[in-house]
Amino acid sequence: MSPLKVKDKEYSSRLILGTGKYDDLEVMRKAFEASGTQLVTVAVRRIDLDAVKAGKPSLLDYVDAEKIEILPNTAGCYTAEEAVRAARLGRAAGFSDKVKLEVIGDEKTLLPDNEQLLRATETLVKEGFVVLPYTNDDPVVAKRLEEAGAAAVMPLAAPIGSGMGIQNELNIHFILEAVSVPVIVDAGVGTASDACRAMELGIDGILMNTAVAQAKDPVKMAEAMRDAVVAGRRAYEAGRIPKKPYASASSPVEGVVR
Repeated sequence: MSPLKVKDKEYSSRLILGTGKYDDLEVMRKAFEASGTQLVTVAVRRIDLDAVKAGKPSLLDYVDAEKIEILPNTAGCYTAEEAVRAARLGRAAGFSDKVKLEVIGDEKTLLPDNEQLLRATETLVKEGFVVLPYTNDDPVVAKRLEEAGAAAVMPLAAPIGSGMGIQNELNIHFILEAVSVPVIVDAGVGTASDACRAMELGIDGILMNTAVAQAKDPVKMAEAMRDAVVAGRRAYEAGRIPKKPYASASSPVEGVVR
């Protein structure tokens, strides 16, 4: 399987995981190990940055820094200004220049605010951040984000935490056609078949949190998601046969003596 490339860095795993909603941090650690992920998201606003600077215990202690890169995100921000401030705080705390940019527009659905998201992307790109914006499954917005300098676009599959899987495959196809940066589906995956189907569409990677963290057995689900992402990507790279309305014999009938 070919690697996922974001800007100038390559990742052998195309599966990105979140750090929220786990009932037990040790289980989270084991799930990360089982998944093979090399990139996990951490909400800047939910981490005591002063405690991190002082070397006090935090969930970051359960992330193997030698194998896994921290991707700070701006979860919980509702304006461009809030999101930019959170990104700056994350960088000041020693996280990488990469940021998963979230600017939420609606408290009930947690859908992105496209206008604020674009503003925040433009500002952070100018400040040298590698911006990965969480966006609606809108190809027009995805193209605008690429033009603003986003290093990838992260369209939702379905509302955050819904577990409903990809609700609009056609729009994902449109986004893949519209942009040249990586397309990483984010939010809404519920189980391994959702992840596999998403990868079969040709997306570059997939980010999930609730589907693993809230599974009855997060470690087993992490393993299942790892295998599903690999299988889906390999199927995409292999190229599926075209769909046909009628049967097609597996063995050729030409030359068969009747």
